[in-house]
Amino acid sequence: MPEYLGVDTSNYTTSAAVYDSTEKRIFQVKRLLPVKEGELGLRQSDAVFHHTKQLPDMIEQLFSTNGLSGPAVVSASVRPRNLEGSYMPCFLCGEGFARSLAAVDRLPVYRTSHQVGHILAALYSAEKLSLVRERFIAFHVSGGTTDCLLCEPDDELIVKVTELGTSLDLKAGQAVDRCGVMLGLKFPCGAELEKLAARADRTFNVKPVIRDGSCCLSGAENKCRTMLEKGESPENIARYCLDLVAATVAGMTDAAIEKCGRLPLVYAGGVMSDTIIRDRLVSLFPGAGFAAPEFSCDNAAGVAIFGCMKHTGVEKCL
Repeated sequence: MPEYLGVDTSNYTTSAAVYDSTEKRIFQVKRLLPVKEGELGLRQSDAVFHHTKQLPDMIEQLFSTNGLSGPAVVSASVRPRNLEGSYMPCFLCGEGFARSLAAVDRLPVYRTSHQVGHILAALYSAEKLSLVRERFIAFHVSGGTTDCLLCEPDDELIVKVTELGTSLDLKAGQAVDRCGVMLGLKFPCGAELEKLAARADRTFNVKPVIRDGSCCLSGAENKCRTMLEKGESPENIARYCLDLVAATVAGMTDAAIEKCGRLPLVYAGGVMSDTIIRDRLVSLFPGAGFAAPEFSCDNAAGVAIFGCMKHTGVEKCL
C-alpha cells in the first residue's frame, strides 16, 4: 500500500503519522514535550532537545507496531504558518529528519506549515477532506494561534491561507493554560480544565471583545484571578474561561461570515477539542466540521496527507 510519512515537531508535541491512500487510513503516534510543574511552556532550546530525544522513539513505534513497510514520500512541517518570517527552531528537528531520510532512501520530500497540517487533519477527521477543492473558512485555535482563515485551493500550497482575524494579544490556548496553572493544573491544561468546568454550577454569558474580525483575550487572566481572590469555585472559574473562549470564537465566526458569506466552516487546533466550546459552536453554526481530539491537538496526520496530495495530486488522496 502507498504510505506517506509526515512528521511534526511543534512547541508542544513530537508526532509522526502515515497516511495510507488506498484505505484512506491514518496511523499516528505522538508524545507531549515534558514541561515542569507550574511552568507555562518550554524554551525553544528545551523543545529542540526533547524532540531530538523523542522523534526516534516515535518513528520506531510507528513502523514497528502497525505493519508498515516503509514510506514512498516523507513530509514535514517546517514553520508555524506559511508567512514570510514565520519561524520556530523546534521545526528544524522534523525537517532535518525528513531531509535525511529522503536523501538516504532517495524519496521525494515535501514541506508545509504546522497550520496547514492542522487544517488538513481537521478536514480528514471531520470527513470533509474534499473541501480542499473549494473555498472555506477554518479556525486554528491553540496555544500559539487564535486565527480565523480563508482557505482556497492552491496547486503549490494545497491550501492557500489568508488571515481574516486573529488574537491581538493573548491566544486562546494561553488563556486556558494560564487559568489552569492558576488553579493548580498541570500544563498543558486544556483537558483538566474541561473536566473541572464540567462540574460548575453556573454558566457565563460573556460578551467577547471583537475588533474588525480579530479578538482580544488579555482580560481573561485578570478576570479569572479576580474571581479566585473573591472566593469563586475553581469549577466556575474554569467554566468562565471556556465560555469566554467559546463566545470569542463565535464572534470571530460571525465577523468572517459577514465578510465572506456562508462558506463551509472547519475548526482545528487543540482548543477546539474542548467539548464545552465545541457544543456552543455547533449550536450556533450547524454543519460546521470539527476534528476528533486526536486530530485537533498537535499531530502529523495533516502533514502526511499533504505529502500524498503533493505527490499524487489531490483527487487520488480523497
